Amino acid sequence: MEIIRDPVWNNIRVDGLALQLVDTPVFQRLRYIRQLGLAYLVYPGATHTRFEHALGAYHLCKITLGLLKEYDELKDVSDAECTIALVAALLHDVGHYPFSHALEEIGAVHHEDVAGPLIETGVIAQVLRRHIGGDAPERVLALIRGQSKSPLQGLISGSLDLDKIEYLKRDAHMCGVPYGEIDVDRLINSLMLVRAPESGETVVGVAEKGLSALESLLFAKYQMYRNVYWHHAVRSATAMYKRLVDDACRNRILTNDQLVQFTDEALLYYLSSQAPSSLLQAMRSRQLYKRTAQWPASELDDGFAEWIGNDRQRTVQAENRLAESLGLAPGEVLLDYPEKTQMLGLDIPVVRRNGVVERLTDRGIVGAINLPLLSHELYRSARWLRVFTIRSIVADRQTILDVIATA
Repeated sequence: MEIIRDPVWNNIRVDGLALQLVDTPVFQRLRYIRQLGLAYLVYPGATHTRFEHALGAYHLCKITLGLLKEYDELKDVSDAECTIALVAALLHDVGHYPFSHALEEIGAVHHEDVAGPLIETGVIAQVLRRHIGGDAPERVLALIRGQSKSPLQGLISGSLDLDKIEYLKRDAHMCGVPYGEIDVDRLINSLMLVRAPESGETVVGVAEKGLSALESLLFAKYQMYRNVYWHHAVRSATAMYKRLVDDACRNRILTNDQLVQFTDEALLYYLSSQAPSSLLQAMRSRQLYKRTAQWPASELDDGFAEWIGNDRQRTVQAENRLAESLGLAPGEVLLDYPEKTQMLGLDIPVVRRNGVVERLTDRGIVGAINLPLLSHELYRSARWLRVFTIRSIVADRQTILDVIATA
């Protein structure tokens, strides 16, 4: 057993199996993948990495399993199942690309799919099979992907998984913002294993006493999206980075297989040597593109420009058309509309004080959280369609909208 000092959770106790996994090259690479991508260009403290986040998720999983055991919630769950969950919490981010989620927005394979061969083959698979069993890598991967039948699935991937609790708390702390105030202790003390009302399967649920703590998590998530993750300058830098990598891939300077091996700085060094450009130099020196026009999602029709998040070719064509209409060169106009996400989505069983189990979803629950209208409006106020240009210019907003609408 080793103790790792951490700025968020203080002492993280790491057992022998976890230490062996931490010492693998696959896991050590996470030291050099920033948790919040390019957010450090706006929040200088946001240089924390996937490495410490993964350790934090492992720590929370270990505490939660200890509490569940103390409450006799694990009497029908094997020790091996608990170990699998701990390992999944530790390894859940090993497939991340440089600068985290940005490249998934240009069509790169999802990081949970990238994690497959990293966990099912090589040294990690050898360690897991030796310590847990022959099917351990596959069981770990199923938990990470949210495809496991394990009763502990909800701890690893779900609307109230430990990953969310960890990254919200850590991201707020490292950015120096007061938005990540989550009552973590109350929340994990309220977790329990229950029979799902529809299927009868044993799943992770929450006691009614924990609903106020759950509300704190939901509002922290909203505040972090609005003020950090989707901050206009963070999104400008992200749009520049996506265009850089996408252009390199289209010109066959980069391949997806290469991307999954790079760290943040290694990728930028490779691009600077193989595909130097003014866009790359501008991003590295924080000469970010400027907001020329923007609209909150609440002012746009449902479905408008949703292709910006999932059709990269169409997006680049629209950017180049806009550039031409504004008298700029290709690559000097960038579109950004963060991919639609269930920011405040919920789907978790709640054990009411009378013992009845009800499912809490986006439709709310009687006498508790009423989310539908609230979550929808908060989401639409946090998400903005933005047009960034290489320099500040004056442009007609309606003309820009018309070009986007006909793209």
